[in-house]
Amino acid sequence: MTIKEVKELLSTDVTEDQLAELEKDPRVGVQKLIISYRKKQAKLLAKKQAFLERFSYEKQFWQKDELVAGVDEVGRGPLAGPVVTAAVIIDHNFDLLEVNDSKKLSPEKRLQLYPKILSEAVSVGIGVKSAAVIDQINIYEADRQAMAQAVKALDVKPNALLVDAMNVPVDLPQIELIKGDAKSNSIAAASIVAKVFRDKLMDDYDKIYPQYGFPRNAGYGTKEHIDALKKYGPTPIHRKTFAPVSDFFCLAYLT
Repeated sequence: MTIKEVKELLSTDVTEDQLAELEKDPRVGVQKLIISYRKKQAKLLAKKQAFLERFSYEKQFWQKDELVAGVDEVGRGPLAGPVVTAAVIIDHNFDLLEVNDSKKLSPEKRLQLYPKILSEAVSVGIGVKSAAVIDQINIYEADRQAMAQAVKALDVKPNALLVDAMNVPVDLPQIELIKGDAKSNSIAAASIVAKVFRDKLMDDYDKIYPQYGFPRNAGYGTKEHIDALKKYGPTPIHRKTFAPVSDFFCLAYLT
């Protein structure tokens, strides 16, 4: 068997007997391929174990034949744009190993996972509260209302919620988890859905307000964004109660 053939074999589901035979091969190239294969398999096993561990909270409800929704948000800190939340119900058939805290994933990976989550989930709901609402009732309350909106948008009612460090104003039992998107696959899936959904909104806003670099900063206060605020002033989607946006509204009022 050539080195190329060994490499092709190791890209398939090889058995332990096949590996044992290959390990007898004295060629350095073959041994390097086996070492690499073993390392990849160890990483995959660790990923699978971590994934299964992130079902621990969901299983408490599945064992009772109950549905539980994970709820998360994105966009509390930006100077512009809405806060977006998602509620996601998954079941024991959910098998997207790479679902994790959205902040740990690349934009490309989030985009790949987004349609897969929508396809595998039992139900998905979205909540959005605008900059105007945030200015009116503050970001914390807007966040809570958006979460409630997302839960109510589910077409299947859950028996309970798993929430990332928040309390949702709905009449359902809730478990609040600090850094919940790293502890629950339901919350992690919600974090990805909310992030991708909001990023798309900010991309669309860029078509109306191209000066601020929203596709690159998602509304956060980067240097590019602050410089644009200084030059062009705030837009209707800026949060006028957030500094330094509030400074520009004050200047406009004074002049």
